[in-house]
Amino acid sequence: MAKNTKGFPVTHVLGFIMSLVLTFAALGVALKTSLPFKTILWIIGSLAVIQAGLQLFMFMHMNEGEDGKSNLVNIGYAFFIAVVTVGGSIWVMSFGM
Repeated sequence: MAKNTKGFPVTHVLGFIMSLVLTFAALGVALKTSLPFKTILWIIGSLAVIQAGLQLFMFMHMNEGEDGKSNLVNIGYAFFIAVVTVGGSIWVMSFGM
């Protein structure tokens, strides 16, 4: 999308509307379906990951900047640290090591 420095923030409004659609889709899956519990959790988790990616690109401008690869490397590193932190915490709380 083109970089717009002045005027109405069309990309922000579009991102907001898409985020609302994903949120209400998750709500509909959670409340109005008779799917198994694990399937509902997988669908809601998938919609959450899609919404997080959408917000990174629409609101946090991850696709802008001089070097797009460094932004993706930083996101990958942050994801790795989050997984290690959560996994390590669960391991320590579960096994007491």
